Amino acid sequence: MKGITTDQGRQTLERFKMEAANEVGVNLKQGYNGDLTSREAGSVGGQMVKKICPERKMTFTRADVKKAGHTVEHTYIVWIAL
Repeated sequence: MKGITTDQGRQTLERFKMEAANEVGVNLKQGYNGDLTSREAGSVGGQMVKKICPERKMTFTRADVKKAGHTVEHTYIVWIAL
């Protein structure tokens, strides 16, 4: 894991990875996991990203430009990096 300089940081990320793998049903073992498919490895990484950067939805209502007297609701998905 590039950029991790302390043993505590490595251990924390390793626990985080194991939790993410458990949540998506991938059986990780300590050490080398070269037998995983790309899909399995990607699902673990994707789960980690979902936890680090949670998704937020913002909804706005505005006047409809095509129909007088009507309103339109817009929902935006916002990713917040922590």
